[in-house]
Amino acid sequence: MLIIGIESSCDETAVAVLRDGRQVLSSKISSQIARHAPFGGVVPEIAAREHLNAIQPLFDAALSESGIKIGDLDAIAVTQGPGLVGALLVGVSFAKGLAVANNKPLIPVDHVHAHIHGALLGLSDSVAESILPCLALVVSGGHTNMYLVESPLKFKLIAHTADDACGECLDKVGKLLGLPYPGGPWIEKRAAHGDPDAIPMPRMVERKSRMEFSYSGLKTHMAQMIARQTQPIPEQMVNDMCAAFQREAFNQIIRKLDIARTQHPQIRGIVVAGGVAANKKFREMAQATFAPRKIECHFPDLAYCSDNAAMIAALGWHMLKERGAGAFLDLAWDVYARYPFETHAT
Repeated sequence: MLIIGIESSCDETAVAVLRDGRQVLSSKISSQIARHAPFGGVVPEIAAREHLNAIQPLFDAALSESGIKIGDLDAIAVTQGPGLVGALLVGVSFAKGLAVANNKPLIPVDHVHAHIHGALLGLSDSVAESILPCLALVVSGGHTNMYLVESPLKFKLIAHTADDACGECLDKVGKLLGLPYPGGPWIEKRAAHGDPDAIPMPRMVERKSRMEFSYSGLKTHMAQMIARQTQPIPEQMVNDMCAAFQREAFNQIIRKLDIARTQHPQIRGIVVAGGVAANKKFREMAQATFAPRKIECHFPDLAYCSDNAAMIAALGWHMLKERGAGAFLDLAWDVYARYPFETHAT
């Protein structure tokens, strides 16, 4: 089956064509980082306008690269949410127009669940199936969620952030340190030259019975520590701050993953997805913790860490395969910003 995926939930416009949910025939992404960098974060109105400018050229480029014509497609998959409402409306409206004009099923996809399937794109069918049930993390600028994934379409949320997302915290602390936007990659670069033991860090959400994440306290701790320093802060001290902060930000996730592993002994693996999954130190820490426990950690290819449309098409393929095209002919649904409509949740 051939499915085209469309993604426009935040600050990346993306279109991808997949065959049978695994083979990526084309994947095109237009990033808006440069447009939002002067503001230190994503401006929703700018994001929506950039999606409008990018979506048609990306769609044409994705079809051209894949060698596929619209008539060859079995379905269209599009991000329904969560995300920025104005941004989502661009992708959903474009996809609905395609579906009506070409008489194709339109599959509304949950963006967060799709990240998990994006992490499985580099795996063979046999390997992807062998790790289920698994624990799956989606760690990004907007989400820090942990799921028990029992099948390709069965996601049980078992932990989420009570306040800031991990990637959001990284970006905000980066801004406090005067680093460029987005802060996460810059903190990773500076941390590589720092000593994580040079600066004490509080251990957040330490109580084992509390299965949730929290980053507002760690962010506040960093803000207060930075405010106490004589400006400008020495370069090596910035490196040490980044190393210590980054380690604790990831240690919180590792601790909660380890608790969840003991609570769900049936799991066969761990999948980590989302933009923060691109961090090399995070990958090293996860592998070092769980490899001795004989549990494999699967991280996405770097091309599928940040928002992309291949992951949307991948989850859409599973939905089409299980429910059939007839389940996706009704277009009477809309976008959602944060919480899924129960009738359309995957």
